[in-house]
Amino acid sequence: MIRKPARVPALAAALALVLAAVPAGTAAAQPSSDSFYSYDGAAPLSSFAPGTVLKTRTLSYHVVGIPTPVRAVQLLYRTTDAQGRPTANVTSVVRSTTGDTTKAVSYQSAYDSLDPADAPSRAIAGDVTLGGLLPNGESLLLTPALLLGYNVVVPDTEGPSADFAAGPEYGATTLDSIRAATSSPATGMDDRTKFGLLGYSGGAIATGWAAALAPGYAPDVNRNLVGFTEGGVLVDPAHNLKYVAGSPVWSGVIPMALIGVARGYDIDLKPYASAYGLKVLEELKNASIIDALGRYPGLTWQKIAKPEYANPNSVPPFVAAVNQVNIGSAPTPSIPGFIAQGNAGILEGTVAGPPGIGGGDGVMVAGDVRALARQYCATGNGSISYQQYDLLSHVGGAAAWAPAAIAWLADRFAGKPAPSSCGRIPAGNSLAPEQPA
Repeated sequence: MIRKPARVPALAAALALVLAAVPAGTAAAQPSSDSFYSYDGAAPLSSFAPGTVLKTRTLSYHVVGIPTPVRAVQLLYRTTDAQGRPTANVTSVVRSTTGDTTKAVSYQSAYDSLDPADAPSRAIAGDVTLGGLLPNGESLLLTPALLLGYNVVVPDTEGPSADFAAGPEYGATTLDSIRAATSSPATGMDDRTKFGLLGYSGGAIATGWAAALAPGYAPDVNRNLVGFTEGGVLVDPAHNLKYVAGSPVWSGVIPMALIGVARGYDIDLKPYASAYGLKVLEELKNASIIDALGRYPGLTWQKIAKPEYANPNSVPPFVAAVNQVNIGSAPTPSIPGFIAQGNAGILEGTVAGPPGIGGGDGVMVAGDVRALARQYCATGNGSISYQQYDLLSHVGGAAAWAPAAIAWLADRFAGKPAPSSCGRIPAGNSLAPEQPA
């Protein structure tokens, strides 16, 4: 059973307490035209180890463009993109109000955008965009973690080019963000600081991939991870494509994900797109989830593809890319996990998908998430807790998951044994790789 905290402060009141407790910061930066986001050193990026800090600045933490007394340290650091190439990315750190440097939460934002201007670091630095409203709103979700004495690290998980839905890149940017945060003297943390991973929806993409990749990609980070908690989880995007097809609300995610994954893996979608598909792809090339929701009711792959490509598996680059972002083919995390998933997608207009897909929360497929949790249990991780919210959709699931996630992480930091649902998780879908048609 998932415990909830005995008392969670009202978020607005909690934010006020945090703001009153932290010294005033400096003036706002303007990251939309800010050279801080670009590496301009003489040495090639490839000469630096992943996680190396390239630039540092401290500024006021902004909410909807308004500076607060909270100070944030921002770091430009070396990481890798979806194809393993060196790149520079930004993460933001808010230090614990208690001065405790031993524990931190890496919070992966659900900013879900194809525009780098919507990244959380840019909202924190003072930029105001429509897509940036999501990370601005998430500022309130960070308050309970700060009040509990955690340092909070918020990476720009999609990387500098906003490769939406390219999961392996999300994982690398998250892990290298932790490396950067624990090597910078400005954050007060070091290589002994313990971390918990936390993220919902788009943030769950980063959280899950970071947990899965950590043992191989960043064993130095993995040994200091106490656990990961995620909700509203993207597992096998090929299944999501079928699940949200025709949805009045969520179908706009189809072209967004296609654009983001194609961008991450250098795929040209134009040869496969219909005239209407080309129009949609152009309209959404720099869009956020706010732009896409409800914009294309009834949209399907078949409407944006040429007739000869009505089966997405007839497009070789699609098959190759979608298999790379299927976390069911990634390694099993070695740390405890709490995974939550809604299953009342009809509340958000999405009906159950075909056999092998089934229901979900409106955008994420519940059978896929159950299958992933069962897979982790079967492959050696017996510390997996799974919670399915059968009466909640994607948005409602976030409200149920957040307090439970904070409480679950608090227990991991306290050294309590992780609860397990292994052996009691209902069967799910096959997560086998897609095959060319």
